[in-house]
Amino acid sequence: MADNNVPKRPENADELEKQGLSELVRTLHEHMDPEVRQYAAYLLGKAKNPRAIQPLIESLADFDKSVREQATLALSNIGKAAIEPLAEAMKEPKWETRYRAAEALGRIADEKAVRPLIAGLKDSRDHVRYMAAKGLHQIGDSDAVEPLIILLKDENTYVRTMAAHTLGALGGKKVKAALQEALETEQDEKVRAALSSALE
Repeated sequence: MADNNVPKRPENADELEKQGLSELVRTLHEHMDPEVRQYAAYLLGKAKNPRAIQPLIESLADFDKSVREQATLALSNIGKAAIEPLAEAMKEPKWETRYRAAEALGRIADEKAVRPLIAGLKDSRDHVRYMAAKGLHQIGDSDAVEPLIILLKDENTYVRTMAAHTLGALGGKKVKAALQEALETEQDEKVRAALSSALE
């Protein structure tokens, strides 16, 4: 995966770049400045060392959004080795962790990510359901059709919209019938637009 998500370099970037894995992990978990933690996450992803996976997963729950985003990118950069730990992270109590884990799985876009993402479609948190549907759009797997059809009736409009997009990409007779049926009852204009576009 192209490493094009380079964060802003903090003042101590040169010093961070000389740190070994364990020092970077300590920086990632303990430094007070989120910009420094973000850069440490970036460097860990760049190194692609599987030993960085668990510390990065822990940072998916960082209180700073930029650190959570960078940890997600770093895990997707590490790739296949991160799939199983990310699948486990989809069971974490914090919804932010599950949301970011789903995002990373979608970015890795490997068939082994399909099962945990399908499980994510049933998450109690709408953010997670949305991101799981988005991840499946990037992978494209027919096993996702049934659970995605269920999401066309989701309470959240963003979730319904993403389910329509993903189903449109998957295609097939069953999908077309489900999209048509959803369009007949859907009230929200944005969701209706997504359903119409998916049917084209």
